Amino acid sequence: MTPHFPTAVSSLPLTLPLSLLLALLLAAPDARAETGDGLPAAAEVKAAIAAAPLVAAARADLSAESANRERLDAGPHEWTTRLMDQRRRLRSTPSEGPGGPYNEWLVTLERPLRLPAKADADRALGEQGESTARIAVEDAQHETARQLLAAWFQWLRTRVAADQAQTQAKLLARLADSTGRRLKLGDAARLEAMQAEAAAAQADAQWQQARARLQAASEDLRARFPAIAQPERVSLPAPEPLEGTLAAWQERIAGKSHELALAGAETRQARLAAQRAEAERTPDPVFGVHVGSERGGEEKLVGVSVTIPLPGAARGAAARSQAARANAASYREDGLRRQVSADIASRHALASATQIAWQRADQAARQLEASADLTARAQSLGEAPLAEVLLARRQAGEGRLAAEQTRLDALEARYRLELDAHQLWDYDVD
Repeated sequence: MTPHFPTAVSSLPLTLPLSLLLALLLAAPDARAETGDGLPAAAEVKAAIAAAPLVAAARADLSAESANRERLDAGPHEWTTRLMDQRRRLRSTPSEGPGGPYNEWLVTLERPLRLPAKADADRALGEQGESTARIAVEDAQHETARQLLAAWFQWLRTRVAADQAQTQAKLLARLADSTGRRLKLGDAARLEAMQAEAAAAQADAQWQQARARLQAASEDLRARFPAIAQPERVSLPAPEPLEGTLAAWQERIAGKSHELALAGAETRQARLAAQRAEAERTPDPVFGVHVGSERGGEEKLVGVSVTIPLPGAARGAAARSQAARANAASYREDGLRRQVSADIASRHALASATQIAWQRADQAARQLEASADLTARAQSLGEAPLAEVLLARRQAGEGRLAAEQTRLDALEARYRLELDAHQLWDYDVD
């Protein structure tokens, strides 16, 4: 996307202060909406997060865990039917009568019975699995919001760079035209005209490169988050100092961290799985009933059966394995808690430092712009060579670009803290 600038800029005088020129550019009317906080619209953010593949996958996992909870509630055992049919022949004597053959059959219906401790463990495990998946959906939404924020600010950085490159290209192009006219009137040397033309060509090349980077960033943002509009103009606020201490931010973010909540849920789920494996050391008995017929119907059979498996070494090994996995999940939760705490401290320090850095960079940029304006005025009066004007303009442009990039760094760092504290966007989708 090519940045939009009003055509009236070309009629401004060369010696107009750069700060005023930028103000006029930003104040130009535009047909598209403008955001006041430098962020996309809240409705667009919510729609983009709801449509994200990462969130859709998490919701599919939640559906799977809901079905898994139903499976665990029902239990792993099912009724089993056994049918037996046989023919019996007896070794008989003439006095005993015929020895067969006799048709005989037996029907058995049996089912393992889950012990109450195992049923309770399965029920708790299913409920915890569903709860963990629900937290995973919230974590996926939060992670998508982080990705969106990063992609948005990457687009803004290329946008600011393209805007600044275009401003420089226009300024130097007008300077080259002015120097060319002075050369025709005999008021400028050919060397100065060549220097001005070279500087204008270099600035135009840099603008073309910045436009290409902006186009790439725009396509990336559009492909990843189609619901996010890319307005022609985005107003960037002045970064404000952070309110509250680091401890307050630590408590606020850690208390609402989906990462920590998910890690805690996984630890609880692993412990429940360990309890279930420990309960599995005792095998489930198998109860059955059977009916049958022997000696061609002369004998009728009705009975019950109880089968008790004898536990082996595999059951104990499985219990120890699940207990070790539960310990590993607990250690990972502790490690993640430390990592989150360190990340909050790092981002808090970054937000504070970049806000101060922006103030310094903005002040330096204003001074460089004022110096460039004075140098241009002196050159128009014949008191300074063109080379000094070109150098001053280049330094002013670089200073302004650095200040705007530092502004974006400060805003992104602050917004990231607010996002993690759930103070930025309402992106939760029921």
